[in-house]
Amino acid sequence: MDLELIITSFPKLLSATVVTLKLLSASLFFGLFLGLFFAILRLNKNKLISGFAYGYSYVFRGTPLLVQIFIIYFGLGQIEYLRTTFLWVILKEPYWCAIIAFSLNTGAYTSEILRSAFETIKPGIIEAGRSLGLNKMFIFTKIQIPIAIKQSLPAYGNEIILMLKGTSLASTVTLLDITGVAKFIISTTFRPIEVFIVAGSIYLFITFLVHNLIKYLEKKYRYQ
Repeated sequence: MDLELIITSFPKLLSATVVTLKLLSASLFFGLFLGLFFAILRLNKNKLISGFAYGYSYVFRGTPLLVQIFIIYFGLGQIEYLRTTFLWVILKEPYWCAIIAFSLNTGAYTSEILRSAFETIKPGIIEAGRSLGLNKMFIFTKIQIPIAIKQSLPAYGNEIILMLKGTSLASTVTLLDITGVAKFIISTTFRPIEVFIVAGSIYLFITFLVHNLIKYLEKKYRYQ
């Protein structure tokens, strides 16, 4: 075990953590809005609308995240028309392609998490709001959404952790996140064990922070 390599690798991998956290936060931000939007569509009584939302969820949950990244980064670039549009400014950058793929993927899982949470809300709560003369939009935004978010915290916490680990795939499209930098160090030192121990420890520490944050939020909002 090369302790010197572990010590010297740590600062480099720690600086790459910034890229990983940027990918994670941006993906979760866009994915949360996508998830809420498609969860609402899933609850729509129109079969065409709910079927469209189900199709989105089925495709992105049923195919590997790596395949989705490759299709967006390599596949869309082969469409000549896209290379002549303003979209090419975004699609030619691996950073944005990774965020698009991660957002679409986590959005699909988030939509199922929120849909399940919405369906567990007791009808009596909604009826009580209507009896007070509250309109549908107010009931949905001020009552249903807060309740759904509280109920979905444990499952969404798991999704955040899964997405954190999923960001390691960004290294396949040349991004220097934690895994990308680890691969670069290994290519020059030929010592994978030491480098991946450090990289894995950083991922584990971030997971520890996320887990405890979700646990804290669960306790805080349990009786509210």
